[in-house]
Amino acid sequence: MEVCVVGTGYVGLVTGTCLAYLGRSVVCVDIDERKIQMLREGKSPIYEPGLDQLITTGIQRGNLRFSTDLAAAVKASEVIFIAVGTPPLPTGKADLSYVKAVAQSVGRAMDCERRRIVVNKSTVPIGSGNWVEMLVKEGLQENAAFASRKANGAKPEDVFLVASNPEFLREGSAIADTFYPDRIVIGVTDGYAAERLRALYEPIVEQTFVPPASAPRAADVTAVPVVTTDLASAEMIKYAANAFLATKISFANEIANICERVGADIKEVVRGFGLDSRIGPKFLNAGVGWGGSCFGKDVSAIIDIANEYNYEPELLRSTVTVNKRQRHVPVLKLQEALKIIKGKTIGLLGLAFKPDTDDIRDAPALEIARELLEMGARVKGYDPIANEACARQYPDLKIEYASDAVSLAEDCDAIVIVTEWEEFQYLDLAKVGEVMNGKVLVDGRNVLDPVAVEAAGFKYRGIGR
Repeated sequence: MEVCVVGTGYVGLVTGTCLAYLGRSVVCVDIDERKIQMLREGKSPIYEPGLDQLITTGIQRGNLRFSTDLAAAVKASEVIFIAVGTPPLPTGKADLSYVKAVAQSVGRAMDCERRRIVVNKSTVPIGSGNWVEMLVKEGLQENAAFASRKANGAKPEDVFLVASNPEFLREGSAIADTFYPDRIVIGVTDGYAAERLRALYEPIVEQTFVPPASAPRAADVTAVPVVTTDLASAEMIKYAANAFLATKISFANEIANICERVGADIKEVVRGFGLDSRIGPKFLNAGVGWGGSCFGKDVSAIIDIANEYNYEPELLRSTVTVNKRQRHVPVLKLQEALKIIKGKTIGLLGLAFKPDTDDIRDAPALEIARELLEMGARVKGYDPIANEACARQYPDLKIEYASDAVSLAEDCDAIVIVTEWEEFQYLDLAKVGEVMNGKVLVDGRNVLDPVAVEAAGFKYRGIGR
């Protein structure tokens, strides 16, 4: 099956590369010529464990290509994924300008010789499937090939169908999430589109493919459920999933803040109530809050959608409020331990919003750094992957970058673990403590044993402990 993926950002690139690994013929399209050239050379513009190897494999096999020619890619493909960005506007609405431009261009480019499926992979507001259908039709009106077929009685639905196929990828484990998803959601208005997309994903659904070395298959993964529904429900499933996970994290942080006040330990509390099969332990890790490109954007978007329909989603607003407040907690703990922040040197361990990625979009570390700098502190930062991305994207943020945890600790009065990278769970506390001015450690992700930290001579501050 021939596939075109428009957009080589996080979702588009991972989707296209993994489909090529499964044997599909894939062309990934982007307007950024520099990025396309990098990809042709087998170099991923984003950090994702195992992705470079899969790109190289696809190029070598000859079924993964990268292009700036959208029209040619559309003509060569049966399934066309729209996977461009939908960044938030200041109002909280999703910016759909990239989706609009692509949808109209797809309509103009179709040769109308076979029926195609245009798939919304981007996270889009409810009703966008119908909107994309309208936009593709607008493009068709400028299409000479369709004008010829229209004269013989052809209708737009004879040329294309629109589907919704939301992604549920976690940065840092996106390849495994693609090959072994909890479910595949397909929103359609026509049985033909459902059948063709089911066929596209058949190796994943049936788990008949040989796993790549970078993403081995767990023993309990034998098949993947497919949820086939209408367009609006598919779009809502994506928003509902992210909003619930964000709410679950904010709930854990609310409980953590109460734990501190009553003398309970959030780690023990979560262990106890997370064993309830109705709740589960995932996404209950208290800390400095969630970040990244999805949760904030998607929760804001669903709040905006609710407001459009005259409904006030109070729980979701509280989810956002709690998260914003949580980012201030490490600074409060530093004030408690150091008393005066001005003139002190604070080291931040972790800059990416989560481990195993270099993505710093809406990363808590950025907000913590800004607040400390405004208070007159000197701020140092170290991330195993994201130093370069942070320096490049935020040149005015006066962070001094270190090459490892020990060099970060030099001359620091306190350090804060902001991102739960595995290497931070095994810090050489003796070496770190030797080079510090003061031995204060704020564990913003509760990854260390408080007893061990204090035994090493540190003043320990966790979240909800």
